Amino acid sequence: MPDLSHHSHFKAGSMSFSRRNFLIATGVAAASTSVLSACSSGSEGGSSQDKAPKVAGSKTVEIPVGTKADSTGPAAEVPGAVKGGTIYSLQQFDMDHMDPAQIYVSTEAAITVPIMRGLTGYKLDAKGNATLVGDAATDAGTMKDGGKTWSFTLKDGLKWEDGAEVSADDLRHTFERLFATFVTEGPRYVQDFLVGGDKYKGPYEGKKLDSIEVDGKTITFRLKEARADFNFTLAMRAYSLVPKKHDTKEKYDKQPISCGPYKVESRNIGKSMTFVRNEHWDPKTDPIRNAYPDKYLFQMGYELVASTDRWIADKGTDQYAVPIFNEVAPERIAQVLTNADLKKRVLTAVDTVTYYWPINMTRIKDLKVRQAINYAWPHQQLQTIGGGAYSQEIATTIFAPVTPGYTKFDLYGVDKKPGGDPEKAKALLKEAGKVGQKLVIAYQQSDTAVKTAVAIKNALEAAGFTVVNKQVDKSTFYTQIGKIDNDFDLFAAGWSPDWPNGYSQFYPCWSGKNIGDGRSNYAQLNDPSVNKAIDAASQISDVAEANKAWGNIDKMIMELAAVVPDYHKIRNYLYGSKVGNVLWDNANTCVALCKLYAKK
Repeated sequence: MPDLSHHSHFKAGSMSFSRRNFLIATGVAAASTSVLSACSSGSEGGSSQDKAPKVAGSKTVEIPVGTKADSTGPAAEVPGAVKGGTIYSLQQFDMDHMDPAQIYVSTEAAITVPIMRGLTGYKLDAKGNATLVGDAATDAGTMKDGGKTWSFTLKDGLKWEDGAEVSADDLRHTFERLFATFVTEGPRYVQDFLVGGDKYKGPYEGKKLDSIEVDGKTITFRLKEARADFNFTLAMRAYSLVPKKHDTKEKYDKQPISCGPYKVESRNIGKSMTFVRNEHWDPKTDPIRNAYPDKYLFQMGYELVASTDRWIADKGTDQYAVPIFNEVAPERIAQVLTNADLKKRVLTAVDTVTYYWPINMTRIKDLKVRQAINYAWPHQQLQTIGGGAYSQEIATTIFAPVTPGYTKFDLYGVDKKPGGDPEKAKALLKEAGKVGQKLVIAYQQSDTAVKTAVAIKNALEAAGFTVVNKQVDKSTFYTQIGKIDNDFDLFAAGWSPDWPNGYSQFYPCWSGKNIGDGRSNYAQLNDPSVNKAIDAASQISDVAEANKAWGNIDKMIMELAAVVPDYHKIRNYLYGSKVGNVLWDNANTCVALCKLYAKK
């Protein structure tokens, strides 16, 4: 998913989550499976000798599929948790989208867990490790024909916030409306997988999609090809349920209807959003969510230094504040992590996101020019701006080390010259006859992103490029860089796999089949050998073989220099002293909002 921070979903600023994480990082989004929680409890002492967690060598976390019993509510109680109170949040920016069909960015995916439910979802244990279970469905699905047919049965007792039953009609409608023309931003997996999906235009003219069958409370999907991981696909926030009766099409984006433990009470775009209890939610139907606070109040418009300083001060309602994606500001990392008392209030986790800079292949056609960009890149300086080794590990690959299939390689000598190699870059530009080549770089508005953009401009200009930096509004950043016909040569982006495997990393971002407005192949890479390799790898049933194939695809793309990998992310989240059980959700790669509580 894009990491804005995410699809993450990005550098400042995707897999989901990330698709895109987040701006801050700039990064990611969706459910990825491999995240390692490096827990930092301050009791171990907070001396500056403490080593930063390492991304490289962190173990990959596989997400198992749970049973029918695992899919039965209620969620296990959190020891010591109390009910009541309000949880606050301090965030950089508001949501671009609240219609699940349009959600493909980590922040949006994270913030909507309390109000949206899908057929499947991720149940967390006390350490944040995830199991895929039935959420609105009685279990994680039944696969037939080797994965070409999938069936799910709706649980009894699920209700919308108006008290109406969630029906099989709502299920059908949820998936048919994905094909509507106004759905431009979300993932396209289900639309691409369903038989006849290429011709279907959505339910609003009264037409049904034949490959979706409903019988009583059971919905069956018929897919074009075997997808053994389709139940993971459906755990993405984009496939959360939407009531047919209350579907206001485009307007649904402003006011989604809940079947989770909370509902949207009010929204002031760009400033705040409040969730209150949905009294029609029955915890017996929900194995995933606890619902301790009475209210969540999300406050937008806080840059990282501002939010970090409020968390450090820990006054008033900030004692009850938790981050969604606002990390400790790079400028405050040393202060926070070397102070034993503050460190007790830090959640540290290794994310599956990689923040990177896709190169627009339709504008920068010369391989040597793209290689020169890679050689010139000031990795070390950018790492320092981002908070140093405590918050970033320099990347040489598209895959993060915690994702199954990761293979280590370094084609552009980054390990030897992390500060960049301007001479080598300039020599390549000379060979190509492109000294002075103009590059237009898009980045998001945030304090860190501005510093980053300046460092990149200086490094590329030292290597013989002419650089123009363009600041793009962060609330529409992914929309703008997702347009086919854009005016940018390089973009800050980030991606975490949508579920734990190579397919959800490489198909959305690097397959020529996924080029289009609102799609996430930002580089517009359309290389026949890469396309063929992605299709072939997605059909390999042996996991170890498949992982090897995805590692090779990572290398193929880097040989084409279609992107500059920037860094793998280590998250450091400071939170208020009165927030209980702050846990990293290693499937949705975010703070687990439905596992925390307000201390009395």
